[in-house]
Amino acid sequence: MIVSYRRIDETRDDSAPVWIEMDEVIDINWKRTLVILWVSNFAVTAGMSLILPFLPLYIETLGVHQPQALDRWSGSIFAIQFVTSVIFQPIWGAMADRFGRKPMLLRAGIGMGVITTLMGFVTSPFQLLGLRLINGVFSGFISMSVSLQASTTPTEHSGRALGTLQTGAIAGSLLGPLVGGFLSETLGFKGVFYLTGALLILASLIVFVFVHEPKRTERPKSQSNRTRLHALRPLLPVFIASITIQAGMMTIEPIVTLYAKTIYTGPHLAVMAGLVVATSGFANLIGAPTLGRLSDRIGQRRVLIIALIMAMITYIPQAIATNMTVLLIGRALLGLFIGGMIPSLNVLVKKKAPANLQAVAFGINSSSVFLGNLIGPLLGSNVAALYSIRSVFYVTMGMLLLNAIYLYLQRDLDQSPQEDLHTKELPTN
Repeated sequence: MIVSYRRIDETRDDSAPVWIEMDEVIDINWKRTLVILWVSNFAVTAGMSLILPFLPLYIETLGVHQPQALDRWSGSIFAIQFVTSVIFQPIWGAMADRFGRKPMLLRAGIGMGVITTLMGFVTSPFQLLGLRLINGVFSGFISMSVSLQASTTPTEHSGRALGTLQTGAIAGSLLGPLVGGFLSETLGFKGVFYLTGALLILASLIVFVFVHEPKRTERPKSQSNRTRLHALRPLLPVFIASITIQAGMMTIEPIVTLYAKTIYTGPHLAVMAGLVVATSGFANLIGAPTLGRLSDRIGQRRVLIIALIMAMITYIPQAIATNMTVLLIGRALLGLFIGGMIPSLNVLVKKKAPANLQAVAFGINSSSVFLGNLIGPLLGSNVAALYSIRSVFYVTMGMLLLNAIYLYLQRDLDQSPQEDLHTKELPTN
């Protein structure tokens, strides 16, 4: 169907409201698109998370053996790709608004597939660091799929749809570490990189064959960067929250394998490390869609505040864990609440961003997430090197508490945007 609507041009600096007439071709079967993107997101995250459990162990095979140096190399190599990701995500978002989201999905999947395959050929940590940096240029598959799904989904179902889409990434993150631990012992570390590259390219083929992006026509005049920034200004609290939430969640992730090593001395360390990473992902499968549906009912800001406070509490048993059972329980409880955070932020982007700047807004929000991915591991690995790994849990708890307080003060996020004021369905030709 074609939905025709009018909205205020928020990019104008003058006081008189200017109305923009817009037509948008909406994909009626948004659920079909959701299924396809779920499968492709699963393939991408499963592939990328195959390497997470043994990344510090792989770095150790490249000649890094001293514990403090290994902490710093693990954090740096994990985080370095987010440097270029932060820079390029808004650029890819602007290109998606102009050329479409599907080409951007293909760019990300194929590019990351090739670079990840090359990681299996490195002989030094500096080479691995450089390839991770280049990989960040091509990143953005998940964020662009979120943007595509958001553009095809009715607003009243956004929380449900984006929460469900998130479970695709979560399921991949769940299966990937478990399988990666076993594969690293059978194929070897390098073989897992080759398999990861193949999965990323497979996800691109799924998108190429099965995803059909809805056409969209708009009739506003072209905008300068200044007017775009002005139009996106109401989203600033969302971008800040995305940075700080992701940074808080990622402080422990790159070194959780090393933490597990301090309390587990049995056989098959790579497998146990994969289980630690995957446990929170398993709980995400329950938490993400549940919190997504709840956010459609009570609002995204409230869900974010609840999830942040509860996630902070779940770090307590992890910080005091002396055996794997307590650590796994803490990771499972954490997973119930972290799954709904990013989807809730994405729904706020959809609600608050002007229709003609949706992909740019999602690109900037993705950059914010990547910036958090950069800050978090660097902060966590350095705190661990200077003090102890257990100290990282307490730092993370403080960051989550500050986020909850910040979002509590941002009550403007509960207000609905002044759009879709006049909507009618027109027959298609």
